[in-house]
Amino acid sequence: MARVVVIAVVLVIFAGYLLLWIMTPTNTFRQTWLTELRTQTASTFFGTTQGATYLVFTFPILFIATLGCVYLHLGNKTRENHTKGSSGDQSKLGIWRRPLIVKGLGIVSRIELAFFLMFIALLLWNFATYLRLSFRTITPIYAAKNGEKVWEAKLDSAGLRLGLTGNIALSFLFFPVTRGSSVLPLFGLTSDASVKYHIWLGHIVMTLFTAHGLCYIIFWAATHELSEMLKWENTGVSNVAGELSLLAGLVLWATTLPRIRRKIFELFFYTHHLYILFVFFFVLHVGISYTSIMLPGFFLFMIDRYLRFLQSRRGVRLVSARILPCETVELNLSKSIGLNYTPTSIIFLNLPNISKLQWHPFTITSSSSLESDKLSVMIKGEGKWSKKLYQILSSGSAPVDRLDVSVEGPYGPASTDFLRHDVLVMVSGGSGVTPFISIIRELIHTSQTMKLKTPEILLITAFKNSADLTMLDLILPISGAPSKFSDLGIQVEAYVTREKQPAIQQTKGVRTVWFKPNPSDAPITPILGQNNWLWLGAIISSSFIIYLILIGIVTRFYIYPIDHNSNKIFSSSSRAVLHILFICVGIITASTVAFLGNKTRNSQETTQIQNLEGATPMASPNSLYYNADRELESLPQQSLSQSINVHYGERPDLKRFLLERKESSVGVLVSGPKKLRHDVAKICSSGLAANLHFESISFTW
Repeated sequence: MARVVVIAVVLVIFAGYLLLWIMTPTNTFRQTWLTELRTQTASTFFGTTQGATYLVFTFPILFIATLGCVYLHLGNKTRENHTKGSSGDQSKLGIWRRPLIVKGLGIVSRIELAFFLMFIALLLWNFATYLRLSFRTITPIYAAKNGEKVWEAKLDSAGLRLGLTGNIALSFLFFPVTRGSSVLPLFGLTSDASVKYHIWLGHIVMTLFTAHGLCYIIFWAATHELSEMLKWENTGVSNVAGELSLLAGLVLWATTLPRIRRKIFELFFYTHHLYILFVFFFVLHVGISYTSIMLPGFFLFMIDRYLRFLQSRRGVRLVSARILPCETVELNLSKSIGLNYTPTSIIFLNLPNISKLQWHPFTITSSSSLESDKLSVMIKGEGKWSKKLYQILSSGSAPVDRLDVSVEGPYGPASTDFLRHDVLVMVSGGSGVTPFISIIRELIHTSQTMKLKTPEILLITAFKNSADLTMLDLILPISGAPSKFSDLGIQVEAYVTREKQPAIQQTKGVRTVWFKPNPSDAPITPILGQNNWLWLGAIISSSFIIYLILIGIVTRFYIYPIDHNSNKIFSSSSRAVLHILFICVGIITASTVAFLGNKTRNSQETTQIQNLEGATPMASPNSLYYNADRELESLPQQSLSQSINVHYGERPDLKRFLLERKESSVGVLVSGPKKLRHDVAKICSSGLAANLHFESISFTW
């Protein structure tokens, strides 16, 4: 009941927030509502405009984020993962969840497309309304007073309105990339799956801001005022800061082109940090009052970024690695028993031995239910970084006995429910099998430990070479697999597309490497402890309060005696820098206190885990892990091998596999190359079978 109340309040506030965006360009909002609100909120602590902006645009979203933390905490206390189906709700929304392939957007559901079109409509409404109201006042007489022609005055007005409209998209830009967000789960989203929204918004933001800049350059050139480009006003808008912000954004935008992002990932990765300069100079360009409109999303992103920084400072215990002949490794990391995550979650890894700066996301293959003290990821040697890792681990001449590892995460959906389906058809290509390994392991736990009925599993996977078939050996964990694995009901159809017949038996199989422990390393733990959502809610609220108190004091006793709320004396840039400083102070103070408050408890659990591990990392023949590995090969692995059919020199007939399923609810999960995902999406959206429920699973390796 409490969760229903919370979500109802969130929806009401969010609906009001969207209504504000609809009303923002109208005279009713600007001349009546906002004027009255500024009159009521004007003070010596926040000036004449800042208080109203906080109240209307900043506070609602931060309040939603705090309520989201409460909602998710209550969900952790009451949720019984995978025990309740929701096929009824799914059937009602089934037609809206069906996939569509839209050029430029990729695979989207009808719900996503509908919201995207509504967002575009919001932008068009704002821009058109701004133009209509401003053009109404531009007459030949009005233009002549300013020494301009009518078209020049209209170009000036249009350039300004393009910037105002771009700020709407900018207000939403950082929500999808806030990995530990409490807002996204309220709408059933994850940061990993929402990256495409960030990409869409990024293109919109840069298109509008680029047009905004070009309009003013043309306007200044036409009116012989190009010197305006070099002006940095003491108060008001700073042109130079805007140009620097746009320049940083353009460089960042250029490196997001798919060809550059795929082939020169390092260039994309490093230039993306230009967002810091982009936002900093944006704030100096428009001033802090107008920045407060887009502040909530960036404020939450900054909290998340600093918490990730704190988590990444400590080394993580790397227990072992399974080395496959197909240039693939599985890293097994120690984790605390209290760290829980859902299937298809991801984690970011940094290996200083390879690169001290690069962080790479990987899909987790383990199940926190089945493997309570271990977290595993599979890494395929596709790029320079991953190839270097494979070379280090597979080198027989110079074997390594330990690797330094730092992590951020894990991040994933708040919950999953695969039990609502009668059958799960998983379609993968190459290393796209990675997220399905975590799902299968979770269902093993559900079937064997929780004694619940699980859906049948049909895994259809395609590989280029027979060596890649060894990836299927990772379906079962290195330890902890139940002996009655055959009860799960799994069938694997594996296709080797570039070989006509089985390759000659290779002498080199899957090899396990064990690493020596380092006393300074620790298991992966929840950075904010077991009640992480409550701690996050406390950080969001307290950091914003600290910021308000500090800036209020400085404004009242330093800025106000100079400026007297005129906004014409005290430097706008200096004011903006002070706000940025106190925002950072608030976030750092609240987050650090919460982090240190949980550090002692995590350290105690770390000590207990290290005492339990003892000497097992050396993997002697008497080791528990060694014996578990032997048992794995003799019992569950044999059962899995009997469930695998290998086909050589052909590709799977996906249409036949999917359309022949007659069960009432068939969950279709696809992970892999773009073409494969599109092919499966087309089949599921064709209308030939109403029982197919499509879901595209993102993966990283």
